[in-house]
Amino acid sequence: MVALSNPSIEAVNLSKNFGAFPAVSNLNLKIEGSKCVGFLGPNGAGKTTTLKMFTDLIRPSSGQALINGVNVHTQKKAALASVGTLIETPEIYPALTPREALRMIAEIRGVPAEERAKSIEAAVAEVHMEEWIDKRVGKFSKGMKQRICVASALLSNPSILLLDEPTTGLDPRGMSEVREIVKSLKSKQRLIFMSSHLLSEVSEVCDEVAMIDHGKLVIYDTIQNVAAKFSGGANLVEVGLLRPLDDSLLANTIAVLPDVVSADKKDAKTIRIKFNGGLDVQERLLGDLVQMKVGVISYKPSSSELEDAYLKLIKNTL
Repeated sequence: MVALSNPSIEAVNLSKNFGAFPAVSNLNLKIEGSKCVGFLGPNGAGKTTTLKMFTDLIRPSSGQALINGVNVHTQKKAALASVGTLIETPEIYPALTPREALRMIAEIRGVPAEERAKSIEAAVAEVHMEEWIDKRVGKFSKGMKQRICVASALLSNPSILLLDEPTTGLDPRGMSEVREIVKSLKSKQRLIFMSSHLLSEVSEVCDEVAMIDHGKLVIYDTIQNVAAKFSGGANLVEVGLLRPLDDSLLANTIAVLPDVVSADKKDAKTIRIKFNGGLDVQERLLGDLVQMKVGVISYKPSSSELEDAYLKLIKNTL
């Protein structure tokens, strides 16, 4: 499958009712381009239902789910030709090897026979499971099984990936491994739409976020813009240090840097810096900290920014 230059998914007045219960209500959301978008909301907000409508596993009560402008329900084969999906957590027969399981999935999905072996090896390589390709799945950890499930979504080299809470049920190591794989998938000019209820996960992996609550979209924007909207226009970064920082250095040197609003300690080796400005200010700020030789070992947007926005937007289901 050749990756599209501008893949897109769009919900147009998309609704799904289960009896009198509105799981999704008049959802309007258009996502375009190669990026990773987090689909964030509490349990029961309508995330999985929405993803299932985008794959025609559930028919909408009204409205349309479009992929690359094609209606998923009325033209399913054409709409899903460029899509890889991982909805909920599929099981793999424990007696099979990844090669055997993926060969069966590739055949079901219509991957041409002459391309299957190459597609399987490429997909397994993307999830870093090459050395396990001929081992029995029954001996795998949950994280390893999930990586093979992600590989199954990559068999046709899709330009769009729909992932439903891909780290759910995994231990911290498994969660970290799957997140790193999702981040690596972003480099392949794909549109990744990933549901989650984990704020830290979305902050770490995604470029943009769409929040849903009670089946309704409450906001869609870049993570930086969403966070800034609820922090008085300021942004927040967390800086990891090799060694504890002296309080006077923090107050008298870092806190008074240009565009810095405040600087405080999150813990002994982590400081949080709130600042005004965009990526250019972030770049300059990092340079200033490195020049100070305070032992910077990590530098990232603070997940607490997104948490503040989330708690202000999602109020009634907590």
